[in-house]
Amino acid sequence: MSEEILINVTPPETRVAVVENGVVQEIVIERAGNRGLVGNIYRGKVCRVLPGMQAAFVDVGLGRAAFLHASDIGSPSLNGEERSDNISELLREGQMITVQVLKDPLGTKGARLTTNISIPSRYLVFMPGLGNVGISQKIEDEDERQRLRDLLGSFLEQSEIGGSYIARTAAEGVPNEPMKTDMHFLARLWESIQERSKGAGKIELVHEDLPLALRALRDLVGPDVEKVRIDSRSTHQRAIEFAQRYIPEIKKCIEYYPGERPIFDLYGVEDEIQKSLERKVQLKSGGHLVIDQTEAMTTIDVNTGAFVGHRNLEETIFKTNLEAAQAICRHLKLRNLGGIIIIDFIDMSVVEHRRQVLRALEKCLAKDHARTHISEVSSLGLVEMTRKRIRESLEHILCETCPCCGGRGSLKTAETICYEIFREILREARQFDVESLLVLASQEVIDRLLDEEAANFAELEQFIKRPIRLQAESLYSQEYYDVVLI
Repeated sequence: MSEEILINVTPPETRVAVVENGVVQEIVIERAGNRGLVGNIYRGKVCRVLPGMQAAFVDVGLGRAAFLHASDIGSPSLNGEERSDNISELLREGQMITVQVLKDPLGTKGARLTTNISIPSRYLVFMPGLGNVGISQKIEDEDERQRLRDLLGSFLEQSEIGGSYIARTAAEGVPNEPMKTDMHFLARLWESIQERSKGAGKIELVHEDLPLALRALRDLVGPDVEKVRIDSRSTHQRAIEFAQRYIPEIKKCIEYYPGERPIFDLYGVEDEIQKSLERKVQLKSGGHLVIDQTEAMTTIDVNTGAFVGHRNLEETIFKTNLEAAQAICRHLKLRNLGGIIIIDFIDMSVVEHRRQVLRALEKCLAKDHARTHISEVSSLGLVEMTRKRIRESLEHILCETCPCCGGRGSLKTAETICYEIFREILREARQFDVESLLVLASQEVIDRLLDEEAANFAELEQFIKRPIRLQAESLYSQEYYDVVLI
């Protein structure tokens, strides 16, 4: 398996694409005016405590107050005592606390916070105050797990800074020296954060996470990555310096792309972004997925479409579902879909087929950076799963609610609007004594009033005994109209 990471940089926006065997697997976008907040550490002020919700709102200097739940409070290093379950005992209004952003603001919701600080590096995650060692579950070799456990344990014994170290997946097989360098770096960084936090008498940003281009080097570059191609000379230079200092082994992978043709066009990433904003996803077999994002959850429906198979119906359904499982995992990452996800696979009567499809889904999701959990298949045959949501989905970043339909995804037909206009005219004619009426509406509605509804329109004029004039307005949407009294 070969992977490439493409980094496209312009002054207002940075975009990162992960390409695996020529296929785009993941896209991350960060805009200068709306940088992601996850990982940032703030000195904030508790502005409201809500005992009924066991939560508090904290002002950290963002547009909206951020949300802090009682379950996310209680690191001994921050409040000097064991965590209580009662939010009123943990916090008081006006109190200054140090918090870290867990989730970016999503829609109308503010950022989600925690007082349990975690600081990631290339190979490790440092968590102050806990004093133990953890190893990524994706490192399966027991001897390697024991080596990392011994190394981290010995460093903790020698260090004066209390805290926990968790070895990330990238730490597998890494020699001791780079690991120790990472540990020293995290310890020094935490000391500087503590100093800034203690000196902050007001609401302020104490520590900001790396920009997207450098985060991609830290978090996305694995052993399978062959190249990291960057189309900005200045960002390329910063990446080289960052790699030289923290991740020297990946320096040889980083390349500057000077080509005339945009790098995302060269790899077909722009086309994939456009496809990722559509509801329907075509499968190679002829089947398709229909993906709908709602406030509460994301639903994915699997259909055979034009795929008719070669043997029998059950075999056709099984092959479509297997292909759909692969495509669903890819689009969860590509679109960055999170929260509750409901998958409606095509009903399978063979139990073994259902088991294989579920296993294929689990195998694909095991490679996902975000934490996922699959529940059992429901009584209705639906697969219920969750995927950790940290930042906004691709659609929420790139799109806004349609001003015509208000997010419904559909418009009233011209016929429906014509009948609404008829009712409004009758209402106005009965209520007011006027000489005539003027209808302002979209071109589609006016055309229908003069064509298919002409007989009904003439009958209405005769009934109210007043002339009605029609006027098309190019700026009116199909659902919008006015009845003007003259």
